[in-house]
Amino acid sequence: MLRLAAVTALALVAAGPAAAQQIRLSVATGGTGGVYYPLGGGLANVLSKALPGVEVTAEVTSASVDNIKLVGAGKADIAFTLADTAADGFNGVGKFKEKVPVRALAVLYANKSQWVTVEGTGVERMQDLKGRRIGTGAPGSGTEVIALRILEAYGLDPEKDVTREKLSVAESVNALKDRKIDAFFWSGGVPTAAVTDLAATPGMRIKLIDHADAVPAMVKKYGSLYVKGTIPAGSYPGQARAAQVADVWNLLVVNEKMDEKLAHDVAQTVFEKKADLAAVHSEAKNLDLAAQYEVGSPVPFHPGAARYFAEKGLKPKK
Repeated sequence: MLRLAAVTALALVAAGPAAAQQIRLSVATGGTGGVYYPLGGGLANVLSKALPGVEVTAEVTSASVDNIKLVGAGKADIAFTLADTAADGFNGVGKFKEKVPVRALAVLYANKSQWVTVEGTGVERMQDLKGRRIGTGAPGSGTEVIALRILEAYGLDPEKDVTREKLSVAESVNALKDRKIDAFFWSGGVPTAAVTDLAATPGMRIKLIDHADAVPAMVKKYGSLYVKGTIPAGSYPGQARAAQVADVWNLLVVNEKMDEKLAHDVAQTVFEKKADLAAVHSEAKNLDLAAQYEVGSPVPFHPGAARYFAEKGLKPKK
């Protein structure tokens, strides 16, 4: 897909507007119960309308890890990903056997790490997860990566101290409703539709487990990709108190080979159509052009994105 897009973009220079309809791009998103999927669908719609001759579709995936691999292999053109997963892919570590030629188009919004349970499980704090059956995210997801890192920060061995179920957020919600698991982990925007569904289920009262004190240990081992954050009370139905959590930023990424003008136009559209994206999901309200270099990306920005930022008067940190 990426190679086709790159070749087509070059062909347009010679062929003119008549060939514009040849550009087709795919957006790798995530599971249907998360934020990436609806926001990715919104992005595909916005890009298709704003960029002449460009047709964009959103694809369901297992999210961050798979998305980086898809972009690296040229099987997806644009992808949503967690910053820590993107860093692993760029450096060829963790779930990645070799370096992936990934570049950032935009820093999006902060993902909230959410350890979710309900009243009646006896789980009150992270240490209570020992010996429990828990959902740790879909295989190939950034959620799974962070879940294991947080467990590790609490001295819990993911392979010995808990029984892990590798479930998507939607699958985890259903398993918790059926009492097949005691808790699950999800890294995503707030509110996440699947978690809202759990919180609104009659007879269940949601509880979010505090875990912000894991951040120092995570930063010490993995670098400054994580910060302490808060999920305000009332973010989900019946959520009586704020939860102290770990945050990690989301990125929009592409392959380094994407045509520079195309990358520029996609980045420009993301920020200039912020209101349209926010109408799809409220997390898009947190898109902040001024914060691109202030927050920063653990992988380099694509030259096309950097050119757009420069046009808007933004300068990289020295």
